[in-house]
Amino acid sequence: MDQNYLNRLRSGDEAAFRALVEEHQNRTVNICFRFLRNEEDARDTAQEVFLEIYRALPGFRGESELGTWIYRIATTKSLDALRRRKRKKRLDALRGTGGSDELDGAAADGGSDPGRVLEERERADLLREAVESLPRSQRIAVTLAKYEGMSSAEIGRVLGTSAVAVDSLVYRAQAGLRRKLAKIYGRRLKNEAEVSPSESPSGGV
Repeated sequence: MDQNYLNRLRSGDEAAFRALVEEHQNRTVNICFRFLRNEEDARDTAQEVFLEIYRALPGFRGESELGTWIYRIATTKSLDALRRRKRKKRLDALRGTGGSDELDGAAADGGSDPGRVLEERERADLLREAVESLPRSQRIAVTLAKYEGMSSAEIGRVLGTSAVAVDSLVYRAQAGLRRKLAKIYGRRLKNEAEVSPSESPSGGV
């Protein structure tokens, strides 16, 4: 790391900070999006990340790479945003608000089947909930590995652990997700097959 560049960042040099943002903004937004699955929320959270970085830079001692430090904060901020979203969702459910706009819109435009929209949304929600139910370190590891394409070594630096430990976390996360989803979808597919068995393909057209 260039010590002069780091000193400029610590001293509040605006040009140096703009260069830092330009270098890391896209990946920071991408990381936030992988957790939040919403572009607007990801951009808002990324903005919070860089505000935090700006405030914390004077105390940054350079014990890790700047990028690693930024992505660690992005991960933490994203998980915090997810917790806030879940609290809001529970409150909305208690108040009986939200959740119907997507279905109402699908029914109104006549171009979508509201039942299919509900089914697809439910499946997406189940997958998201399955990922969110993983232990924190497994959730971070599998998200950064499978969606952001970060190497085990990079993720290890974010989590403060070894690449081997990251490989183990990803393996356990994937196994956990398979168990959770197989339990849900296996039961549903079995029920659907019993009610409406698929027709065998015929030789004719």
